[in-house]
Amino acid sequence: MPHDNALMTTITLALGFAVIGGFLATKLRLPAIVGYLLAGVALGPFTPGFVADPGIAGQLAELGVILLMFGVGIHFSLRDLLAVRKIAIPGALFQIALATGLTMLTTNLLGWSLGAGLVLGLAVSVASTVVLLRALIERGALESPYGRIAIGWLIVEDLFVVFALVLLPGMSDVLSGKGSGIGGELLASLALVMVKVVVFGAIMAFVGVRVVPWVLGHVARTGTRELFTLSVLALALGVAVGAAAVFDVSLALGAFLAGAAVSDSDLSHQAAADALPLREAFAVLFFVSVGMLFDPSFLLTATAGVVGILALIVIGKGLAALTIVLVFGHPIRTALTVAIGLAQIGEFSFVLSDLGRDLGILPSAAHDLIIAGALLSITLNPLLFKAIDPLERWLADRAWMRALLTRQAGDLGRPARQTELLRNHIVLCGHGRVGGVVGEALRRRGFRYVAIEQDRRIVESLRRQGIPALYGDAANASLLAQARLGDARLLVVAIPDAAAARQIVMHARRVKPGLDIVVRTHSEEEWRYLTAGRADAAILGEREIAIQMASYALRRFGVTALEIANITQGLRRR
Repeated sequence: MPHDNALMTTITLALGFAVIGGFLATKLRLPAIVGYLLAGVALGPFTPGFVADPGIAGQLAELGVILLMFGVGIHFSLRDLLAVRKIAIPGALFQIALATGLTMLTTNLLGWSLGAGLVLGLAVSVASTVVLLRALIERGALESPYGRIAIGWLIVEDLFVVFALVLLPGMSDVLSGKGSGIGGELLASLALVMVKVVVFGAIMAFVGVRVVPWVLGHVARTGTRELFTLSVLALALGVAVGAAAVFDVSLALGAFLAGAAVSDSDLSHQAAADALPLREAFAVLFFVSVGMLFDPSFLLTATAGVVGILALIVIGKGLAALTIVLVFGHPIRTALTVAIGLAQIGEFSFVLSDLGRDLGILPSAAHDLIIAGALLSITLNPLLFKAIDPLERWLADRAWMRALLTRQAGDLGRPARQTELLRNHIVLCGHGRVGGVVGEALRRRGFRYVAIEQDRRIVESLRRQGIPALYGDAANASLLAQARLGDARLLVVAIPDAAAARQIVMHARRVKPGLDIVVRTHSEEEWRYLTAGRADAAILGEREIAIQMASYALRRFGVTALEIANITQGLRRR
């Protein structure tokens, strides 16, 4: 019987092209998003060959947005945000305001409407969570001070996107130039929208956080995995669609609050794990559908605009974040890492762009600018991360930067005097979850050490205990000199940042070639690099966990302690 294969064909080709594009992108050490977008370009009407149905792709993309925002809600952590609120909240809001303002100023000179400039500016100001998380994980810096700052910053940006997605539909007539201006009718409309949002938010806060986990809990007790997965998907879609139908709020807001309701449940991790494959599959279709709307010739016909939007994303946003983090008293490396990590745009920029286009606020040229800016900024991002070390050295040599760092250091003179008489001591770089345990062991045996740590609270706590502690980036040569590295007997590098650890080791070898050095590392590649005559010992966390688990298993089966020691020693050598 004849039937329409448009849906099946679109899904098959979109996923197939996405696999090829994502594979090629990762082989080039680029984020897979670049490959997904290019797959969409290949399937779009602006390139030769098969043209997928953009209407069907757009509907599938809506599912991607719902599941994307549901995942953001599940992983939303108020505790993480509060831990870095003093810098993440003002920093993110200032950067959003600055990027949006610069964009609106530029588009105004080009004759664009106020609304188009506003939506384009908001899209430019929001970084990609996927790209940033991948960069932090690759550097082993997810739990580092600057990793926590960047994640908190992203949480604020994500919340701002949710807020923008709520308000834009109510302001679409004015922003698109169809309305008469900000008058009583518009204010009443916005007030009605906010009332609906508040009512829906209150229902989710007081009812949803009880009902949603209760439903998932009862389903989980059946012991049927597929039923639980189905329930998670049904709740995400049901709350999103129900919120849009009853309260006239965006699908994105409904999905976000559904995820937030699940996040406080002890089932949140399982719900996130079950939703992940579906979320990733439909998110890929979302990126492909975005790419289908992009005309590659736009890069040639609007080169000036593409360069301008890229400058706003990379230079404008980057300098804003760099300045904010430095002003708040953080080291150069932290400021550079946060600034570069946020100097790109991605998934939520596309969500804003799609909404702006659907509401008639954004012209097609603006949508193309956002896609071009995302493609280029995401492609450049890994290269910019490689430039952190030379940029840090260049900034550290500037007189104004040295003056700023001196003011940041505050009372560093006091602990510096405490280290003047130290000889044959231990320099401990990092006093967090790993370094703190090392420090406790040293303290219990009475060994003298000086700690270098980026968390001021830890530094102040150590000083109160009479332990010499220096605040700042341990890769800073001046801090290592204050720690009297040249007179030390042992250097312990317990920081999670692999690039900074390399820098510390290389500097230590120049200062004191015979110094005993032990380094924390997270990858086989980094372990091989460090043990090739650069460090005396490199501890690979995952390997040590495996060895301890193997030792436990061998003990349970009656293997003697001596034999276990020989086996584990062989495993470490290997």
